[in-house]
Amino acid sequence: MNRATRTPPDLILGTAMWGWTIDREGCFALLDEFYQRGGRRIDTATNYPINKNPSDFRRAEKLLAEWITAHKVTDLEVIMKVGSLNNMMSPDQNLSPSFLMICAEEYENLLGANLACMMIHWDNRKEEKEIDTTISTLLKLGENRWKIGLSGIRYPEIYAEVLAAHSLEDLPVEFKHNLLYTDYERYAPLHQRSSFIAYGINAGGVKLNPKGYSSKASLLARGGNPDTHEKLTSQLNDLLATIVIPSSSRGLELNMNQLGMLYAAYHPGISGILLGPSKVAHLTASFSWLQQLYTEDYTLLYEALENLEA
Repeated sequence: MNRATRTPPDLILGTAMWGWTIDREGCFALLDEFYQRGGRRIDTATNYPINKNPSDFRRAEKLLAEWITAHKVTDLEVIMKVGSLNNMMSPDQNLSPSFLMICAEEYENLLGANLACMMIHWDNRKEEKEIDTTISTLLKLGENRWKIGLSGIRYPEIYAEVLAAHSLEDLPVEFKHNLLYTDYERYAPLHQRSSFIAYGINAGGVKLNPKGYSSKASLLARGGNPDTHEKLTSQLNDLLATIVIPSSSRGLELNMNQLGMLYAAYHPGISGILLGPSKVAHLTASFSWLQQLYTEDYTLLYEALENLEA
């Protein structure tokens, strides 16, 4: 089957590095370009950027709100992830009804009509009654103005039971999916009730060229070590040197972001791709690459990437 005949996934602008490796001007430039190209879905979270600097807590959402106010925009579809209590990379969270009420009021005031989804973030609970209370609270608060979503759920099988009890369908679920690791099968209990958004497609900023890391590279900022991924990058470079790809890509130096987009875009269960560009040029390249993926057929390369994972 030619997977390229599918409807292309939505491109969603991520904000995890805003106010960390991307300054205010860079964020606004990305928003300008994304909006101009017709992009409307934007993902953020209370604890972005997660850089262990308490003074930057909620900085990403504030930058987004500042741009919205300056441009008087009312047609974005913002995914707001809530629950985390700090940006220290800790699992501390609060999903109680009282806290969710505060969050809902806060973000409806901050984002107005642009708020499209309140997403439960980093939930490690396994008590079905507590999870049911959280879902019930969000349903009441949203009142069909915005959707409920999930991200970082430790026990998806319990959520599947709760969602079924509420007859909820098509919930957006964010999950990690790249050539190093994918959570898709772990979320199998939710496959029939959710639409899936892939994040981390470039494996946290891994580069095929070991000399391609700048001082602001996201992998280094997160404390990663490029040497850890040497085996994967070597395999990918060997694959690209031998695989037959469409003529329009010959001579191009494909990068990890492009391979990650392909690996997500041709996946039959994925309907959205969360991008984390640091520069406008990266964003425009992603839009162009997605168009190319659905103009030509990259099924052979996709299948080779699948076999590489296996």
